[in-house]
Amino acid sequence: MKSCKAYELFFKKILQNHSTLRNLYGKQFKTNPLKQIIIMNSHMEKHYVVGIDIGGRSTKIGIVDARGTILSNSIACTDKKNADGESWTVEEYVDNVCATLLPLINANGGVEKIKGIGMGAPNGNYYNGTIEFAPNLPWRGQVIPLAAMFEERLGIPTALTNDANAAAVGEMTYGAARGMKDFIMITLGTGVGSGIVVNGQVIYGHDGFAGELGHVIVNPTGRACGCGRKGCLETYCSATGIERTAKQVLSERPEASSLRELDRIESKDIHDAALKGDVLAMEIFKITGTILGEALANFIAFSSPEAIILFGGLSKSGDFILKPTQEAIDNNILKIYKGKTKLLFSELKDADAAILGASALAWELK
Repeated sequence: MKSCKAYELFFKKILQNHSTLRNLYGKQFKTNPLKQIIIMNSHMEKHYVVGIDIGGRSTKIGIVDARGTILSNSIACTDKKNADGESWTVEEYVDNVCATLLPLINANGGVEKIKGIGMGAPNGNYYNGTIEFAPNLPWRGQVIPLAAMFEERLGIPTALTNDANAAAVGEMTYGAARGMKDFIMITLGTGVGSGIVVNGQVIYGHDGFAGELGHVIVNPTGRACGCGRKGCLETYCSATGIERTAKQVLSERPEASSLRELDRIESKDIHDAALKGDVLAMEIFKITGTILGEALANFIAFSSPEAIILFGGLSKSGDFILKPTQEAIDNNILKIYKGKTKLLFSELKDADAAILGASALAWELK
């Protein structure tokens, strides 16, 4: 294949000697035809993108091709303590991530092969490329211009959004939402996150923070939430929420349960108990699924999605969470929407989902 420079010289000669071709191409391209051809060729050579998922303890990094294959990956520390027990600065964090990332980039053809970097992070603002007041990151209480910091160090265009929106873009690009233009992504992890897609576009709102469905109040006098309010959906339907429900059910019900033997109950324990026919474990899932389904019935009313896609640790409980959720949707949905919205599980692999979701943002960069 000819190099970009060879193409440039080739087309320059054509355009200099054939004004008719210049006129022809000028009508077909919005910009100068030579410039457009060079840009197109340049983009064709950008084979890969970078996905970075920032968590409270670790940062996952990967190089991804257009098919969604993670070619190489690594993990960097998010919160590292110095000798005095203080978290490192955001500058130190970015330097460390770049030091981890650069060998991966160089092993896959160098910076010139990278189209862009996509980042998913708690409280990420897509419009500004900032992380704002993230309570679970070392720099809580601050607004961090993270995308700009990476662009400055690496010279690669960078986009950033919150982790649930990144998951939605990833699902639309690589997973169960391929070909869909209207769907809602619900992430059931430590908290409950959401990404809302309408007409093929993620809904960010006027300030970049639209779609915090995990903080829709389902019980105004209910459980205290980390956001400072009471009764948010994530206090009932996250991994920590179902653990709280388990403690409540065990204290209120007399039936025998293997969960009573555990000093600390985690969501996986509840699933394992349900698999063995534990009546209380199945009741815990029914309570959780009912609350989730009632909320989803309301969510369907505002965007009429083709599907709601569940992702995250709690979704791995399969029918234990799916059946009561679907039943609650059917019992509470407005009649005009009944039977129109599919309830699906994510098709992204757990180990790859965070990186793929973040990397999908980078393909949209110009």
